[in-house]
Amino acid sequence: MFDRLEGAWTLERTIEGQAAMTGTAVFTPLAPGWLKYREEGRIRLADGKEFDGHREYLFERAPGGFSVHFAETPPRLFHAIAVVRDGDALAGSATHLCTPDTYDSSYRFLADGGFVIRHTVHGPRKDYLSATVFRRREG
Repeated sequence: MFDRLEGAWTLERTIEGQAAMTGTAVFTPLAPGWLKYREEGRIRLADGKEFDGHREYLFERAPGGFSVHFAETPPRLFHAIAVVRDGDALAGSATHLCTPDTYDSSYRFLADGGFVIRHTVHGPRKDYLSATVFRRREG
């Protein structure tokens, strides 16, 4: 599953009641067992304002799954995902405390080759659900 991430993807993200984003994501090999993730796209806020945005992470292969790190020097762990079979998909989840808020994240790798990442964020500063659907980019 980790090896299938490499390459280009389209992404569609919704942040409940706040924003939407469409764009692309690319996983590029960095070193054995590491992929650099970069997303770029157009963000549309609920009030209609639009702007370009991007984000980067580092994905590291791990026994039974993968870890996601913030793209910092040195890399800082965001969360570790243990992947298990769930029907015809592979799935995993993790929790990350970003004091004072909590991120509950889930990954679901679908039989059609796409995948979905959901972040449910709760706390005094943030309260939202972000869902991103990835599909292999054509061409």
